[in-house]
Amino acid sequence: MTQVQTPTQDGWLALAGRLCVVTGAASGIGAAVARSLAQAGARVALLDRDVAGCEKVTGELTAQGAAAMAVACDTSSESGVKVAAKRIADEWGAADVLVNNAGMLRAGPLADVSLDDWNAVLAVNLTGYLLCARAFGAGMRAAGRGSIVHIASIAGLMPQTGSGAYSASKAGVLLLSRQLAVEWGPQGVRSNAICPGMIRTPLSAKFYEEPGFEAKRALVTASRRVGEPQDIADVALFLASPRSAYVTGAEILVDGGMSSMLMDRVPRPGFNLAATPVASGASLPPKGG
Repeated sequence: MTQVQTPTQDGWLALAGRLCVVTGAASGIGAAVARSLAQAGARVALLDRDVAGCEKVTGELTAQGAAAMAVACDTSSESGVKVAAKRIADEWGAADVLVNNAGMLRAGPLADVSLDDWNAVLAVNLTGYLLCARAFGAGMRAAGRGSIVHIASIAGLMPQTGSGAYSASKAGVLLLSRQLAVEWGPQGVRSNAICPGMIRTPLSAKFYEEPGFEAKRALVTASRRVGEPQDIADVALFLASPRSAYVTGAEILVDGGMSSMLMDRVPRPGFNLAATPVASGASLPPKGG
């Protein structure tokens, strides 16, 4: 019989003591998710090919009194994932939460992208999510409870041209998440996906060094700002926790309202502000809220 995950009094999210695995945790969204889970009292295993980056984040967390471990792992490798999962299980037991976040992009138009680049992106962004779900989901299914959160992308809902297999891989993640929700739901395991919009990460940091670039990007969002990794971490935290116990098979778009801006981008003089370009040096709204 499936166990209902009832929140307790160990904090509103009821994540204290839960074992949470985060892939791609060395920087960006993955690191923000790992930090937030640790702050909620969870035990966090950080997986990444960038071992030094993982160890740096883990060091920060343990210095703050959190239980965290860094694990070197190439999530596109089935044997590598199995080795990482065994190490974590041997030290801490079965995982309660998996946040599938490891990803990569190799740019190129579809007419020219090499098959090596295409397959490499699919191996990490899609197959890697399945491998991790299998490895860490097995313990969840045996326990009758668990949550898997997949970091997809707005590019999985709308094509991002010139990005090789990236959009196709993220669209695949959305269907993978829904299929896991249906197949493993009777065993108490939930599966949900987050679709980030424009998020400032180490991968995109150089873009924002160009004068006026951030202002232009902010203008195409309803929130009038570019997102931060913490914006995604906050949603991931909710989906990981028992507070979202009746949420599964869902896809949550976290894009500051960018996807709702299409009609407002159509020039209608006198009706919409979006038809007016941002003045040089215009100030942006605060990043909070």
